[in-house]
Amino acid sequence: MMLKVALRHAFPGFTLDAAFEAPAGLTALFGQSGSGKTTIVNAVAGLLRPSSGRVTVGDTVLTDSDRGIFLPPHRRGIGYVFQEARLFPHLTVRQNLLFGHWFTAPGRTSDLSRVVEMLGIGHLLARRPAALSGGERQRVALGRAILSHPRLLLMDEPLAALDQPRKEEILPYLERLRDHAGLPILYVSHSTAEVARLATTVVLVDGGRVTAAGPVADMLSDPATAPLFGSSDIGAILAARVDAQEADGLTRLATSSGPLFLPRVAAPVGAPLRLRILAQDVMIATAAPQGISALNVIPARVRDLTDSGGSVLVRLEAGDQVILARITARSARALHLAPGLAVHAVLKAVSVAPGTIGFSAG
Repeated sequence: MMLKVALRHAFPGFTLDAAFEAPAGLTALFGQSGSGKTTIVNAVAGLLRPSSGRVTVGDTVLTDSDRGIFLPPHRRGIGYVFQEARLFPHLTVRQNLLFGHWFTAPGRTSDLSRVVEMLGIGHLLARRPAALSGGERQRVALGRAILSHPRLLLMDEPLAALDQPRKEEILPYLERLRDHAGLPILYVSHSTAEVARLATTVVLVDGGRVTAAGPVADMLSDPATAPLFGSSDIGAILAARVDAQEADGLTRLATSSGPLFLPRVAAPVGAPLRLRILAQDVMIATAAPQGISALNVIPARVRDLTDSGGSVLVRLEAGDQVILARITARSARALHLAPGLAVHAVLKAVSVAPGTIGFSAG
């Protein structure tokens, strides 16, 4: 099911003029505060009536200004999860979850047990919100939204109010939701780490306009768009699968680029993963290095080089995947790097932080 959005709306000093498509999976609206992300989501939800535009989910028209169509929020079949969980404090977790039944479209059935299992909240059902952690409250809010059986799920920076441990707690559940819910998810964020781990598609928003959109791996490794995510966050996403848990505490991963070794990853053999490799952690060698501590030496070929204000972004082809390296201009000259040159990408095993490793649908 595809979400299609084309909106235009004028505010004092700001004009929203955005169009994009969001397929099944998780589409991240990424941009700085004030760029228009939440305005877009509110227009999709029916909380804002745009001056002109069209919003559809599959064959259902939610907004069409040319035809005078504007479904009110309660008829859109949309689940909305905010920064704060907004649970009913006087109801138990079970009662909060079942509140979603009130908005279930005719002919749809809910599956409380399936959602409870997916979100890992079975032990919380008798509690009230005051007895939950921030991460637990957000999981319950997610469950309530899912149990309304929406056509589309909107999430407006749902992790922004959580500290890092609570974020790490809820991220695996968002991955599970992305891979198994079977509906489009529109996710607002200005966190590159969240986008890299969760998104299947990225829509870049700046000044009320969509500046670029595409698959997350392409967006994060493209020198034209990567700097928009922040210089320290530039990198690439690799698809991998757990190949073995080694006796010395390392995990061996299989990738199309070759084997990768990381400190122990808490995942079973065969599990599909996605890794975020920061460009600043990748070194380049023109010959296979010997006598070094780095365990990961990946044969690659230079695709292109982009000057990035005193440094150079080098895009490398390794198997059918892309690795991005950020090196000094002096190093690029000394190595005589040029498109087509065979090189080796060198990565220390400990460079890949656990928080940058996520599960994928495989």
